[in-house]
Amino acid sequence: MTTIRNIVLVHGGFVDGSGWQGVYDDLAKDGFQVRIVQNPTLSLAGDVAATHQVLDSLDGPAVLVGHSYGGVVVSEAGSHPNVAALVYIAAFAPDKGESVSSLIADPPPGAPVPPILPPVNGFLFLDRDKFHGAFAADLPAHAAGFMADSQVPWGVDALGGTVTEPAWRHKPSWYLVATEDHMIPPPAQRAMAERAGATVVEAVGSHAVYVSQPATVADLIRQAAA
Repeated sequence: MTTIRNIVLVHGGFVDGSGWQGVYDDLAKDGFQVRIVQNPTLSLAGDVAATHQVLDSLDGPAVLVGHSYGGVVVSEAGSHPNVAALVYIAAFAPDKGESVSSLIADPPPGAPVPPILPPVNGFLFLDRDKFHGAFAADLPAHAAGFMADSQVPWGVDALGGTVTEPAWRHKPSWYLVATEDHMIPPPAQRAMAERAGATVVEAVGSHAVYVSQPATVADLIRQAAA
């Protein structure tokens, strides 16, 4: 079987594509053609369109990778004919009719609650003072501080965007569970991965596991590409 050479990385909410730098470097040194989608994060439809724009530019099949909210984008955009496999990194993997809003509506007792501030003019941010512990507990304070201070406004409409036909229903998928995640509870990650029929690996890491453990993430993407 020929290894897929195109990799497309999709970031989640509150952050931009620069967090993929370590994963990008790891894959690029092996000759993979890596592209990073910069989600506008205004609406799910807009982010799917941005992802399709990148996929349209490719000369062959790709592995489509999503972190966090990026998993919603991947689930919706992954039906694109250039997508051969899906990879979820501590990500939402919604079913038809589900959104981030519906998936986080009823957290189980004792589950960590992300420190999302009330929306202002239709956009959300994480509490800067709680960002490190909630999003990136396994990163140095200065790195987490940079991520907190460079947050991307996350549109409420993007959170409410529902998936119409999840790509994981008809394409193979892989899932990395971050066991110390304080944004998406690990039991929820495992349940979504099982529902999707994904090949699952677990890493002891925070929600920012793609930043703190790029080699682990890159290795899972290589599995999907093979």
